[in-house]
Amino acid sequence: MNNNTPFLAVFKQVLTPEEVEMVTGQTENYEDTGIKMTVGVLFDYFIQACYHKWDGFRQSARVGSNYDLPKVHYSTLSGKAGEVPYDIFKRLFQMLVQKCNRQTRRHLNLPKDLLLIDSTTVTAANSRMSWAPYKKFRGGIKLHVAFSHGQHSPVKVVESIARRNDAPFGEVLADKDYLLVQDRAYGKIGRLDQYVQQGQSFVIRLKDNLHLVMPRKLQRPAEGDSKIVRDITCYIGQGKHQSAQRHRVVEFENDRGEVVRVVTDLRKESAHVIAEIYKARWEIEVFFRWVKQHLNVPCLFGTTENAVYSQLFVALTAYVLLKYIFDEIHPKVPVFAKLTLWEFMQYWRIFNLPLEWQVQLNQLRRKEHLGVFVIP
Repeated sequence: MNNNTPFLAVFKQVLTPEEVEMVTGQTENYEDTGIKMTVGVLFDYFIQACYHKWDGFRQSARVGSNYDLPKVHYSTLSGKAGEVPYDIFKRLFQMLVQKCNRQTRRHLNLPKDLLLIDSTTVTAANSRMSWAPYKKFRGGIKLHVAFSHGQHSPVKVVESIARRNDAPFGEVLADKDYLLVQDRAYGKIGRLDQYVQQGQSFVIRLKDNLHLVMPRKLQRPAEGDSKIVRDITCYIGQGKHQSAQRHRVVEFENDRGEVVRVVTDLRKESAHVIAEIYKARWEIEVFFRWVKQHLNVPCLFGTTENAVYSQLFVALTAYVLLKYIFDEIHPKVPVFAKLTLWEFMQYWRIFNLPLEWQVQLNQLRRKEHLGVFVIP
């Protein structure tokens, strides 16, 4: 890999055209009959569009040939995007996540990695997203994301229209191999009892208006200059909606001086650790903001369900690979050559990566044992 290696070339080494063709062929009720405009070509166009921040199908068709893409008319791109089932791109995203999965060290000395769960909304004018009505003049969809704190990357994504409630997706994205970290939208009382019975570890913020019944203070050693307000076990809720089991509840002050109340099944960890676990949830908010700002997510090209979801899953796929490469290289470059993820992407985009990063990219490509970059 030299200084002029484009991102798409690396991408096609990781998710090969043969794999794209295989996933397409395994998709029910769809046959790719395109000769020049195939699913693979559409995938390449979407990758380049989110990476270079093109503003629509017209610009993509106009400049695509400058980036080693076959020349096509914008109407051909638009028609193909509306036709191809977005499940193909969702499965390619999941395939890349599995390839880039790796063991990570436990930042909080916990036996399980944290799984941060939240959703982000993408909106457009009603005329562009009439199949997903949201507000008076806007249509909208949601991406419900399970984000690995250890890998700094999404591991599972479920799509829905924006009007769908977040709470049911907490169960869909739950995984007993992880410790769930969720906001108030997911704090359903019955689900807390269910998680305990299933052995699903969790730290979930409670709504402020929930009653805490029969509180019992836990005897814990003082933690010095701590912002812990209360550490108790109790029943949650009232009457028919009261939890069947006692749960541990920790209250602490956040950086703005507000009292945050979380419930957890963890009994051995200190209240300070519980608070730090919940604060780690901010990482998924940073991820949402980064993807929207730098991978062209708000600029939706198509108007059909397939076109919209396809573009979003391709953007997530691009993020997974970018973050993987960045995390592998960043610790190995000298301090004076450190870059942020955004700087790394920008320099690579204009073929101006510092020499220290180019060297590490070459070495990364040669490491066949990583299971991602394999020399043909």
